[in-house]
Amino acid sequence: MTSSGGDGNDRVVAGSLVILAALGIGAALYFMRPVLVPLTLALLLSYLVSPLVDLLQVRLRLPRALGIVVALVLAGGLAFALGLLVASSVSTVADRGPQYQARLVEVIDGIVQYLRSLGLPIDDTPLRQRIEALPVTEVLMGTLNQVLSSVSTFLLVLVFVLFLVAGRTPNVHKTGVWREIDDRVNRYLLVKLFTSAVTGILTGGILFLLGLDLAVVFGLLAFFMNFVPTIGGIASVLLPLPVAYVQFGPSATTLLVLLIPGGIQAILGTFVEPRLTGKALELHPVTVLLSLIFWGVLWGIPGAFLAAPITAVIKIVLDRIETTRFVGDLLAGHLPDGGEPPAEP
Repeated sequence: MTSSGGDGNDRVVAGSLVILAALGIGAALYFMRPVLVPLTLALLLSYLVSPLVDLLQVRLRLPRALGIVVALVLAGGLAFALGLLVASSVSTVADRGPQYQARLVEVIDGIVQYLRSLGLPIDDTPLRQRIEALPVTEVLMGTLNQVLSSVSTFLLVLVFVLFLVAGRTPNVHKTGVWREIDDRVNRYLLVKLFTSAVTGILTGGILFLLGLDLAVVFGLLAFFMNFVPTIGGIASVLLPLPVAYVQFGPSATTLLVLLIPGGIQAILGTFVEPRLTGKALELHPVTVLLSLIFWGVLWGIPGAFLAAPITAVIKIVLDRIETTRFVGDLLAGHLPDGGEPPAEP
């Protein structure tokens, strides 16, 4: 009896310690997010920058320090160019703020007239007043300021990448389990970057050809949201729709704004990406949802974007360690076998 009671007390103590440790880790992740978010992003980016630095050092015989500088200048220049494109698009649309408000009023009038034709007593005066009072220009300029702030944050990320890549030696290769983990993480991130870039370029290019305002912004959003499985793809397809409806009205162009990016997302997400990443990186939809909630609560919007890559990397690590492989199976939705049913007495 004493032994049984002691075992029960030990389990209670162990469970309490696990809960306290989880709460402590969660609190640390929350309060240290100003540093941990850029550091996590830099750690993921270092997997993408390191191969370029190794190429410059090994193949072109450049000193490693110079190779790092060249790689970071290219990454920073690309980010700066994208920031300028987004800023230019937002600024152009901000100048058209009054036109958007007038067009939105016309759309609302059309809906109200249709409802009145059905015999419904609709008073559109309060709604019109609210639309006309919307600070469209101010909101767009606030968005522009957020873009500029994001560019400055990316510079901090590049500083972290500099130190992470500088501490890596290209001629020294990991062995065993850690080499497999490193290779699979690198492959996953490269595939995800490739499919996200293709999604963003095709989406932005199609929207630009259709004449949609903010086409560059929506293409950039499609790139980033592709890192959020399922939810991100749906959101990137639906976000241009209100702008298209206000700009083009109920037309074939508005329908194409919805259908073509949706087709791109479906093809890449259903056929291309699974073939490139393989089944080993599958995450159950419930796992994705829980990871979005967890990292979104801790780190806000950046956490939502980083949730899927972080969870995928964690699953790769868990899969390659024997004692934690069952946790990786759970993340993929593979429940452990319950064994043979007990025999009839």
